[in-house]
Amino acid sequence: MTTSPAVSRFPVPSLGQMPDDIRTRIVGVQEKSGFVPNVFLALAARPDEFRAFFAYHDALMEKDSGLSKAEREMIVVATSAANQCQYCVIAHGAILRIRAKNPQIADQIAVNYRKADISPRQKAMLDFAMKVSRSAETVGDADFDTLKAHGFNDDDVWDITAVAAFFALSNRMANVTAMRPNDEFYLMGRLPKP
Repeated sequence: MTTSPAVSRFPVPSLGQMPDDIRTRIVGVQEKSGFVPNVFLALAARPDEFRAFFAYHDALMEKDSGLSKAEREMIVVATSAANQCQYCVIAHGAILRIRAKNPQIADQIAVNYRKADISPRQKAMLDFAMKVSRSAETVGDADFDTLKAHGFNDDDVWDITAVAAFFALSNRMANVTAMRPNDEFYLMGRLPKP
């Protein structure tokens, strides 16, 4: 008899053990996507942190902004690959493929965004996001000048920074908890829906 690999190296509560608001959110995600992404289950053991994490996630990733939703996912995939976060590369790679309507883009960005089929503007965005993720202490006025030359305004720069910084936290939590990507993510957005 084989068992499924663990979602996390930490205990994961059952739906019945979760506070009502968290259970309701998870059930809603399951109804929409057909499965429960393991990040919801892994973080549900810490209800206050779950709420704070997803409130900030939603504020960054779901709002209207100068960055498209696909561009925000590009930031997540590129920085998560640099941080060697398997969960976020796989999960957000699936979301990127869907939002960009491009089955190759997530793999290209995860391996080497500099050679990906993206615009010079998006490459500049990812250059800056990588700097925020890996060496934020070196960010300076020249970085802002480069982004402005590509049409990014101060709000856009803030958003690039916030997404890269938030997912640096997420990457580290996913790595330490050994959060496992759901099998469903691997095929999402790779083939047209029948």
